[in-house]
Amino acid sequence: MTASERIDRMIEEIADWRGKTLASLRKSILAADPEIIEEWKWMGSPVWERDGIIAVGNAHKGKVKLTFMYGAKLPDPDKLFNAGFEGNERRAIDLFEGDKVNERALKAMIRAAIAFNQAKKKPAKKPATKPAAAKGRTTAKKKA
Repeated sequence: MTASERIDRMIEEIADWRGKTLASLRKSILAADPEIIEEWKWMGSPVWERDGIIAVGNAHKGKVKLTFMYGAKLPDPDKLFNAGFEGNERRAIDLFEGDKVNERALKAMIRAAIAFNQAKKKPAKKPATKPAAAKGRTTAKKKA
């Protein structure tokens, strides 16, 4: 079974508002960028990735939580983050029954997370190397 099929099944098994909310979040996430990949990790969590993890979604007893792996590093002009402020890296959006998702702001957050992942993956420029002799090394001369 693929990760997407597992996520489908999970959403179907959550018969209340949390399943609908998770399905709505998923739809917005996937609509933000066509290259996002769905994964299934940590014994039952939907994960969305592009050049690294973007976010993890979970349905809890009284809420749906969308945790951004590097949320602390992302701009949040629309104040989507309302949880996870105690950590150095992650930030989360906790949604409770009746909450509406700001789809435009969520898509912008997803795109910012992708840009962060891509910037993080770029290789650092290597310093110019000097010839071996310039580093104080000598070469042995061949005998004729």
